[in-house]
Amino acid sequence: MKFSVFQISRRGGREKNEDRMGYCYTRQACLFVLADGMGGHPQGEVAAQIAIQGVSSLFQAQARPALASVEDFLPAALQAAHEQILRYSAQHALLDAPRTTLVIAVVQDGCARWVHCGDSRLYLVRGGEVLQRTRDHSYLELRNAAIPGIEHVNRNVLFTCLGSPAKPLFDISAPVPLQQGDRLLLCSDGLWSALDEATIARQLSHLPVSQAVPELVEDALRRAGAASDNVTAVAMEWETPDAFQSTQGISTEDFGVEHFASTIQHEPLDGWADDLDDAAIERSIAEINAAIRRSAKK
Repeated sequence: MKFSVFQISRRGGREKNEDRMGYCYTRQACLFVLADGMGGHPQGEVAAQIAIQGVSSLFQAQARPALASVEDFLPAALQAAHEQILRYSAQHALLDAPRTTLVIAVVQDGCARWVHCGDSRLYLVRGGEVLQRTRDHSYLELRNAAIPGIEHVNRNVLFTCLGSPAKPLFDISAPVPLQQGDRLLLCSDGLWSALDEATIARQLSHLPVSQAVPELVEDALRRAGAASDNVTAVAMEWETPDAFQSTQGISTEDFGVEHFASTIQHEPLDGWADDLDDAAIERSIAEINAAIRRSAKK
């Protein structure tokens, strides 16, 4: 694989930054993940950190060097992150669990596939236009749905997230074959709420991601002003081997089978194990393998 990538997070006008993001890659697979800890609940930054650490741990355990099934990995990783947040809450006897959004993307075999819960978004940009984007799990996105009483609901409120008592709802994409120059952008609502879709697509397409991403983040901060939310983004540009010229690029051609690289720092969280525990990893792996066996029988 050969690709360029850039990530950045800014606090904006908030007291603290509750967003977390990062990426990991092996010789044959690459993971991008972003979480936005939710205000109105305690320790949103902890929920976001647990989520990205849990997903990256499962990816490292499974991508050797490729995932057996991206389709099965994505929902299993999301559910494992949710369970880890609940476990943290129980260990600390919290009356209200920390909560977070989550968006995960995997690139493997020249295809991108993603899963998301909440209103952190993924954009797939091709040829200066948004080819696909995730749909927020908010009442705002349901404005055209025939749901009685929805007109009386705060439409910016999310109806699902990680860390809530209910099992998280999520959407998973179909695999999308990538073309040279395609861009994947994962971002928190601090970015997309300040910038329209055309602006995001235009800036992301006309500049290398190492320039486009920080400019988008700074533009969002300027437009939102003093009331700006945290603004976080990680973006990847897909490049074919014969066109790979960027000094910001990453090539995995010389990687060994066991080689694993990550920008996700596993931070200690107030006595909580800073990684997915062995039992949680084994449960998730068993679930993935069972799903693969079921698919093989169809």
